[in-house]
Amino acid sequence: MIEVAIDSVRVNLMSPQRLVVLREVNGERYLPIWVGPYEAEAITVALQEVEMMRPLTHDLIRNILTTFKGRITRIEIVSLREDVFYGNIVVEQNGQEINIDSRPSDALALAVRASVPIFVHPTVMSAASIIPEKDVSEAAPGPRSAERSVPPPPVEESSERLDVFKNFLDKLDLDFDKPDASPPSDTPS
Repeated sequence: MIEVAIDSVRVNLMSPQRLVVLREVNGERYLPIWVGPYEAEAITVALQEVEMMRPLTHDLIRNILTTFKGRITRIEIVSLREDVFYGNIVVEQNGQEINIDSRPSDALALAVRASVPIFVHPTVMSAASIIPEKDVSEAAPGPRSAERSVPPPPVEESSERLDVFKNFLDKLDLDFDKPDASPPSDTPS
């Protein structure tokens, strides 16, 4: 198993989905996992050590395990099937190790609360991890590696998006050479 740590929780402003980015502890690979907004919030609250007045669901699960003499020892992301990640919460109770099937997002929320390590199966890391590109000035042009991130959109697309603003500015009547015209201001007169 490969140990990872939570690198960040990212927001996609165009959808309710969030992205948890796991970073390989002794390597340079990253594993992005899409999660729901509530799970992302639960992970973020725990990462930022925000104290809640009442226990959240993941706090409740940890409290139940503790009450029944269970101790979370590690979290595992064990497989990837049809673009769905599968995880385990590994609990020790009375000297016995118990694997509890879990969505990785819930397991990660518990990992942060219990301060336990997170592991990813090597086949999952091989199939879904990425290696961020080096600084653009250092990167040599050439074919992309299969492990690299998706290339940025073509420059033409960016230019097309900016054409809307250019058209708007072209339609404005801003003749500053007229004697009674004054330049626009952001402060009231």
